[in-house]
This record gives sequence, C-alpha cells and structure tokens, in this order.
Amino acid sequence: MNYNFNEIEAKWQKYWAENQTFKASNSSDKPKYYVLDMFPYPSGAGLHVGHPLGYIASDIYARYKRHKGFNVLHPQGYDSFGLPAEQYAIQTGQHPAITTKDNIARYREQLDKIGFSFDWSREVRTSNPEYYKWTQWIFIQLFESWYDLEADKSRPVSELQEIFAAEGNTRIKAACDDDVEDFSADAWNKFSSEEKQRILLKYRLTYLAETEVNWCPQLGTVLANDEIVNGVSERGGYPVTRKKMTQWSMRISAFAERLLKGLENIDWTESLKESQRNWIGKSVGAHVDFKIQGTDHKVGVFTTRPDTIFGVTFMTLAPEHELVNEITTDAQKEEVAAYVEATAKRSERERMADVKTISGAFTGAYAEHPFTKEPVPIWIGDYVLAGYGTGAVMAVPCGDQRDYDFAKHFKIPIKDIFENADISEEAHSGKEGTVIANSDFLNGLEYKEALQKAILKLEEIGAGYGKTNYRLRDAVFSRQRYWGEPFPVYYVDGLPQMIDLEHLPLHLPEVEKYLPTETGEPPLGNATDWAWDTVANKVVSNDKIDDETVFPLELNTMPGWAGSSWYLFRYMDAGNDDVFASEAALDYWENVDLYIGGSEHATGHLLYSRFWTKFLKDRGHLKVEEPFKKLINQGMILGTSAFVYRLEGENKFVSKNLIDGKSVQPIHAPVAFVNSSDELDVEAFKNWRPEFKDAEFITEESGAYIVGREVEKMSKSKYNVVNPDDICEDFGADTLRMYEMFLGPIDQAKPWNTAGITGVHSFLKKLWKLYIKNDQFEVSEEKASAESLKTLHKTIKKVTEDIENFSFNTSVSTFMICVNELNAQKCNSREVLEPLAVLIAPYAPHIAEELWSKLGHSESISTASYPEFEEKFLVESTKNYPISFNGKMRFTMELPMDMSKDEIEKTVMADERTQKQLDGRTPKKVIVVPGKIVNIVG
Repeated sequence: MNYNFNEIEAKWQKYWAENQTFKASNSSDKPKYYVLDMFPYPSGAGLHVGHPLGYIASDIYARYKRHKGFNVLHPQGYDSFGLPAEQYAIQTGQHPAITTKDNIARYREQLDKIGFSFDWSREVRTSNPEYYKWTQWIFIQLFESWYDLEADKSRPVSELQEIFAAEGNTRIKAACDDDVEDFSADAWNKFSSEEKQRILLKYRLTYLAETEVNWCPQLGTVLANDEIVNGVSERGGYPVTRKKMTQWSMRISAFAERLLKGLENIDWTESLKESQRNWIGKSVGAHVDFKIQGTDHKVGVFTTRPDTIFGVTFMTLAPEHELVNEITTDAQKEEVAAYVEATAKRSERERMADVKTISGAFTGAYAEHPFTKEPVPIWIGDYVLAGYGTGAVMAVPCGDQRDYDFAKHFKIPIKDIFENADISEEAHSGKEGTVIANSDFLNGLEYKEALQKAILKLEEIGAGYGKTNYRLRDAVFSRQRYWGEPFPVYYVDGLPQMIDLEHLPLHLPEVEKYLPTETGEPPLGNATDWAWDTVANKVVSNDKIDDETVFPLELNTMPGWAGSSWYLFRYMDAGNDDVFASEAALDYWENVDLYIGGSEHATGHLLYSRFWTKFLKDRGHLKVEEPFKKLINQGMILGTSAFVYRLEGENKFVSKNLIDGKSVQPIHAPVAFVNSSDELDVEAFKNWRPEFKDAEFITEESGAYIVGREVEKMSKSKYNVVNPDDICEDFGADTLRMYEMFLGPIDQAKPWNTAGITGVHSFLKKLWKLYIKNDQFEVSEEKASAESLKTLHKTIKKVTEDIENFSFNTSVSTFMICVNELNAQKCNSREVLEPLAVLIAPYAPHIAEELWSKLGHSESISTASYPEFEEKFLVESTKNYPISFNGKMRFTMELPMDMSKDEIEKTVMADERTQKQLDGRTPKKVIVVPGKIVNIVG
C-alpha cells in the first residue's frame, strides 16, 4: 500500500467541497476565531509558489483552532477591480469582467489543489454588483457625515444642519476645509439651497475639491503614491506628473490622532506600527502667518520650532502653492514658470527621497517678519510639498540642514540665533541646554522655555497660535478608470447628489472603449447610457439629460482600496441582501483575530481599513474600533534565478566557469531549462526565442553549459517562477505546504530550492509507513511503550508552542524527529499514532485525513480534539548512570530515580562488571551522586 498522494489529495479535496467541511456558523456555543488572509488580486499569470506562503500559515492556524474547539471563520475572496485587468482590456478589447472571471477560475483551481480550509460559501468579489452595492452605500454614509472635533467622532450631516440653523458655525469645532467663513444662524437660514450645499461640502467626510494628484497620461488615470516607483507608474513604467484636478477625497486626516492612539491597542509588529506612525506624522508646534509685502495676502507656515523665528532668513513655498502665480513679480515669472513645469514631472515620493538635489527659484516677492518687520525673500523649492502642512516653510538655515544647503547654494545670508552654534544637529533637534541668542525677547532662553514664550507672543500679536499638525493628508478617492466601483452620484447644477440605497447598486455601464474620451474625460465618458432619471430612478440614455429630471452621473470610479477597506465585515454575512452584514453576525464575529499579509500595505490598505472601521463604529454600524487584532507580515519566497552569459556584441554564450574576465552580458534564462547541477538545456534555450536560434555556446570540457545562479525576487520577468501545480503533481500538496513552512520563519524572506523538497516528501513517506506494515494498514491496540509516549508528548508540547508562536518551520523539524524516533522504536500503537495524525493534520491535512479514515473514523479529522500534552510522560523514572573507576567511565547502568545512595552503591558493587573491573581489590571509597554519577576509587 504505497503513499499515493495524488489519489489521496483529490479524494479529500472532493470530500471537503461536497460536505462543506469548513463552513462556519454565525452562531455557536464554541468560542469564535476569525482568521483572514489579505485577499488576492487575480492576475492572468496565476499563483507561483511564493503566493501561498501566508495562506498556508493562516490555514495551519485555522485548522489548529478548530481542533482546539473554536468555531473558526476562514474565508477567501478576490480583490477583483483594478488597473491590470483594464490595461489588458485596452490592449485586447476584451471586457475586464471576462478576464477577471477567467483569472478567478484559475486561482480557485490552484488554491483548491493546495488544500486550504476556506469557507467558500462566503466568497466575495469586489467587482460583483452585490458586493459593491455596499461599498457605494458606505460612500454615501461618509458623504452624509462630518467630524466633530469636540466629541472626537463622526456625526450625521443632518445634525450639523440643525446646529447651523440654530446658532451658525462660529462655535462649532469641526474637521473642515480651511476656507470656511463664519456665518450666523440668520445668515444660514437665508442661504439658498445651492449655497447650503456648497458650504456642507466643506464639512463632509467625503467631498469634492481641487487637489494635486499624480497624473499618468499614458494610463489616463490618477495614481496613489504607492502605485508609483522611482517617479514612474508601477504598472507599465510610465511618467507621472503632478496636476490639479477636481477629485473626490476622504477626510482621513480627521482621524489622525485616533489612528495613532489605536496602534497601542493592537498586536502588530513594531516595524509596521512605526510605518503608520511615520506616515501619520504627528508634530507639535505653531502656525505662523507672514504678511506678503504690497499685497493683502498672508502665507501661513507650520513649524515645530517657533522659538527659532528670529532666525528666519527666507521663506520657501511649494511650487504648486496657490499664491505662487499671484505674488511672483514680472521679472521672475519666466524663471518661476519654467521651474514649476519641471517640478510637476517629479512625484512627491521622489522629491521627499531626494535630499541631494538643490533647486529652486526666487519669486521676487517678500514677506514681512511678524516681529522685526524686516523683509523676508520668498522662494519656491521642490523640497517643500503642497500637501504637507501649509505648503510653505519659514527657512532657518542655522537650525535646519536643508534650509542651510538651500541658502548656501543660492548665496542667501544666514542669521545665527544659537549661542556658539553653526548648522548643528543639536540646534535643529532642540537638544536640552541649547540657548537662543540674537532673538529679542527669547535671548538667553533654553529651547523649551523659548518655544512656549514664542507661541504666547505670536498669539498676543495675532500672528500665530500653537498647533498640532499631521503629515497624513486626505486621501484622493477618484480614479479616471473604467474597471472600478461607480460612484452613486449624479450632478444637479454641478453639485453632487446621492442615489438612494433602495436603487443601488449603480451598475458599471458598458462602453466601447476603455480609454479616456477624446476630450479627456474618464472612460465612463464613453458610455451612451450614463444619466440618472430622478423620476424613474434608473440609468437612462445621455440623450435624455434635461437638467430637470435627468442628470449626468459621475464619470470617475473608486480606487482599489474602496472594496478592500471593509471586506472583512462582508465575509461575516456575505449573502445578506438587506444590510452589509447583520447586527447578529457583526456582534458574533466582531473583527479579525489573526490577519496575515504583506507589509507593503502598511500605509495603504491597512490604514484605510482602520479609518473606515472607526467611521462605521462612529455611525453605529459596528461595535469595534479596529479591524484586525493581530497582524503578521509574511516574508517573501525568493526565486533562484539562472543566468547565461552572452559575449558583448556577439550572439555567443560562454559557460560560467569560462568567463575569465571576458566582457559578458548576463541574461535571465528560464529555470525550467536548468537541472539540479546548474546545467542548461541548450537546445531548449535556443528554441525559446528566435534571436537565440543560431547562438553559439562555449561549454565546459564535459560538454555542459553551466549557468550562474542568483537569489532574487520570484517574478515572471526573471523567469524564476515555480508553479505550485507542478509541485503538487510531482510531490503532493502536503509536501508543498510543509516545505514552504520548513524554508524558514514566516516573517522572513527565504530562497526557494526545488531540490530541497525531496527531504520533506521522504518524511511524509516515512510517516505513512508508521501506519502501514507488510503493505497493509496495521495499527496495534496494545499499550504504547513509555519511550514512544515520551516521543509523542514532547512532540505535542513543542508543536503546540510553535503554532502559538507562529514558528511553523521549527515544528516541521520536530515532526521529522518524532517520526524518526517512532520508526526506530517500531511503534505502531494507536495510543501514539492516532493523536499524531491529529497533531500533523493542520500541516499535512490530506495524509492526515486518509490515516484518520483508516483508523476507523467516519468524520473528518478536522472535528477531532487536539491532543492534550501530559507532563507525566516526560518525567524520567530511571537514570542511566555512568559508572567510573578512578574517574574513567567504564560502563553505564539504568537505575530507578528513587533509589537511595546506599541502594545505588550496593547495586553497582554487586554487578559482575564492577567485580571484573576491581579484580578482587577492595575499593578505598565509593562516591555516589544520586541522579548523576557513581565513581569507584581504589
């Protein structure tokens, strides 16, 4: 009876699917546990062996928790809107829905082959109208909400309107646009409906505003910062420029402090928490207003060091600052315009990362120092960002390195306000003891005292005030794409109106082209039926727009993070048509107990989902403040790439060991063409691409062409991808699962080496043979030996500790040791082998199910209780004493641990081996150390 893994795995995968073995209930007497993976974007390439790493870890834990008596929710779905499917549609003309459906089918096939315990009855797809109906609903809830800074929570806009009608807005503290003007209740009540709507837009949590965005002309869309790498689009490598556009934005900045504080209450890695802290970027300091000479304008700046205000030498504005055009003098307009144009081609990330390049332009304008009234020259420089703070800085070269470098480069005179200081790190950081000098009323003060006094003086003269600032900016929520959630928005006189829930979802329309229109509108501008009839409450032809009862619909779509910000809650009640999830389901599951995914989502998805969760709690739709209690970032599985070496300027390849200083160009070769000895299949390589058909290969004396090897990211472009289907076919899914865990700690990067997988496969064959004797399944009902019980229980102890600590690699090693020991002990007792099958089931579920069935059980092994560790089996009852003569060990004796010294001495002295060593001599003394040694001196 051989270990036929292909047959076994197909059998149990079919059984799990037919019996819905892992379907979770929304009510149970068992404690709940919710395990979730960051759901995949289904690409056409399918999975490679690096993708399932986190899924295998989460599956082990989910299965473990089921064995421990928990009602486990372990769902899976697809983040199925996105730019790749749209780009493919543009290239081929095929609708993104078709490619997405095909890609999902491929992913599902691959995931099933690996044997995950997913509850597929709860599958979600963000591109399904049944799902994005509720994404649209959440958007409407945000639109109908504002943020009360005093209550520190979101509240309905209807309540805000009541406050305005009763007392105006002068006493209200809200997160709102900077240009909101004060008005009385009487004024509010006299405003027209249109005026009221425009004012409310300045308070809503999702709002329309002209915003600086990352615009990619070739892709025809706005990109998020994390979609840009080295100044170009991650998708396609196209140039990205800064551009002002009217966009929907989310007022996430209102939640900045709560997002910071919430990090203290969740079990995430410190590095990930620090990423979010840095992204939120809390700074305490002051807002300072500088009047611009000869105008009615003021430039506001935020500074953490208002005590250095007497060191202000110049001001720097972001090139995009709204005042640049208005204050630039005629003489400087050409230079400034050229600089602004050049800067627009650099992304914010590129500008933030570039600390070496010094560039800028003088506007010709001057500000007035609030205390000295001296003129302060105003420059623009791309090291200042429009979206951070006020988009302007007061430059203090003696206290800031970048200001200092800028001043030196442009020969701007520097004011020194620190006692015995040049451009020092101490001065910049405000180190204890730093003394302010040359600074009027701040002279001689240490920085802390000076800081407080500077703020008081600024407030006295009306030129500033103390302020806490955050780097976190409101999130742009519009995308100029087709394949995304449509906004449930139509426009009356240019003002947004929401479609009622009862008429959702607003379906994505059909279009002929997926590119922007010839006039530059987003792809939805190509739709012929994209107008909202407010009487019939349905989408109608654009020809019917009359701006009386039929109005134009929003042409932008939502970004990818819209659907992923709340999907965890939809899994709780995925089939509910009436609400995004029932109150009972939300109360039962609460939030995710264990979340596994990549650290690259730290400042994107993970931040946005925390924001949406807090908002939904504020509005009474959730009872939890955080979406994910514990978060683990899985590391990356790296590929071992293969390289061939082409001689420069020739179609000739030289074997790695024969390069000898020759000028060569390394070229990636498909790893499928290379054997375990690093030898290239030359004919396969020649037939791979036409340009290599007639290539010449200089080989080793043996005739082999040896490739170079390098560990790097597993990627199609590097031809080092390993398909998990091949591993499952050749070695089995259980082997794949255990090998991926065996590679190293879950949170670290590790290289893949297919050659190493045979060891894990051999282990599973050894496990199988424990239960199979003489080609028959044979398990003894006799009591296990003390030795075998000891092996079992030390394995239970170690594996349990490893699972709880997510040290899956060391538990695989423990299993190997256990099986080797049990084989050596010739153990085939049910007392040991039955709990062993349950213990290994989370790691290798298919073989465990088969063995469990052969052990006589009719139910899935997933219903079995986890083996209990019993300390008594590890307690030693005997001791193997070394028996020494004059300090030299001659033999050993197994003696009971509870023997007294006298009994030990008598037993040892009576042994014939002792008598033989003494050869009739009487020892001078016998030294006995109970539990350690016996030494006979004589």
